[in-house]
Amino acid sequence: MSKKHMGSSVDDFLKEEGIFEEAQTQAVKEVVAWQLAEAMKKKRISKNKMATLLKTSRTQVDRLLSAKDDITLSSLQRAAAMVGRRVTIELV
Repeated sequence: MSKKHMGSSVDDFLKEEGIFEEAQTQAVKEVVAWQLAEAMKKKRISKNKMATLLKTSRTQVDRLLSAKDDITLSSLQRAAAMVGRRVTIELV
């Protein structure tokens, strides 16, 4: 058994594998989708109701809640506003 990564961080491992940025992007998408879904639950807003509020289709709402799809910042901001939240972005 190789001990190449023993003691290294997950970030170090992902960087060595060349997939750090991809993994980080996916993690952010999953957290944002989860936060939006949780906010919708708290406000008791169904996917159909959210589609009506956003003047869009249920399919588009599914895309907003999917970590697989890329969504625009403006779509995310509109959806966040419907659940009483806002989007903040920070470069670190």
